[in-house]
Amino acid sequence: MTSFFVTLLRFVLAFFRGLRDPEFRALFIALVGLLISGTIFYSTTEGWKIVDSVYFCVMTLATVGYGDLHPTGHFSKIFTIIYLIVGAGIFIAFITKVAEQKKNGNKKSSDSDQSL
Repeated sequence: MTSFFVTLLRFVLAFFRGLRDPEFRALFIALVGLLISGTIFYSTTEGWKIVDSVYFCVMTLATVGYGDLHPTGHFSKIFTIIYLIVGAGIFIAFITKVAEQKKNGNKKSSDSDQSL
């Protein structure tokens, strides 16, 4: 359990460190915009609760796709196809940027350790 919290702390620190990078901020804003637009779409078109809509959007963008929720109408299915094609790239780019920030943070801390 301790390793989970350490990993979570490292992720949070990398996220806040990344907010200084304009490209990171742009990806974050795009990702939040995608999640909000998808949530609004699925809650209005499919009639899902907000939590279910956010859950489906995250599972779709992360390409997990449990299958417990799925679009039923033709328009929703077409939207989901476009949403996945556009969103998966943004999601992966964002996660890559977070990993880069974590890696850069580790380099800085190891560099300061060596200078001591």
